[in-house]
Amino acid sequence: MGIKRVLNHKKVQNLFANYTISKITPTTNGIVDTTYILTTPTNEYILKYYERDIHSKIDEDAQRLQQLNAMGLHVPILVDKAQGYYLYTKLKGVHPHAVHSYHIVALARFLATMHTLSKDRSSPKPSSTFIKNYDLQQILTYTKKHFYYYFSKLKHHHIIHHNDGFIHGDIFKDNTLFEKNTIAVFDFIDGGMGSFCFDCGVALMAFTPKTRQKYNMNLFLKVYNQHAPKKLSYKELASCMKEAKRLYALLRINHYHTTSRAKELVF
Repeated sequence: MGIKRVLNHKKVQNLFANYTISKITPTTNGIVDTTYILTTPTNEYILKYYERDIHSKIDEDAQRLQQLNAMGLHVPILVDKAQGYYLYTKLKGVHPHAVHSYHIVALARFLATMHTLSKDRSSPKPSSTFIKNYDLQQILTYTKKHFYYYFSKLKHHHIIHHNDGFIHGDIFKDNTLFEKNTIAVFDFIDGGMGSFCFDCGVALMAFTPKTRQKYNMNLFLKVYNQHAPKKLSYKELASCMKEAKRLYALLRINHYHTTSRAKELVF
């Protein structure tokens, strides 16, 4: 479910009286925060209620989105808020299915631009590291107790020692939209200080089938290294992709209490 709080049209219209809301649609693909799509005669918006105590990060997130947008990146913008509800612009495009070369090129350009802004001192400094979103010790303890074989494969992590600047850390396909060869990225709220290489590793892991891994990695590096504040090598990127797979395999085990969705990442 993408909603935890049930809203009706009347309540939403009262919250945002300056908008003529014709339709509210609950989303179905979220598992943490309440998310609706609001439709007006001229636009669509994303309405979010954060079901976690992260309000100190929301202003920081809104400022960062404005800066990314000013640099020409397609990201949502916070346009209004009321009583704990936040209204964002809705991005255009569709989630990618089959991955083509232009997806990899767009992904590399996006990350290079975002990392350049993150490296710039004018961008808002993240209030925490990316890895602090997760209680990694608790997750490892749970995995060791219930799935020891996976624990033995996944227990080593090095990403917490590298903090190059702000990273998204979760650029999977369902956090992106494509309109032709233009990428849009959303859900930055859980980002934080981290490794640029790890950020690239997560994104490339999500966009790369095993049969095209070498080709996609080389293409990504060719584009990313033209614009990024810190060039990456093939060896570094391969290592970060493995690290990303380990972390997200652990997160899936902890969330689903099974190894079925972790298996595809590490075996």
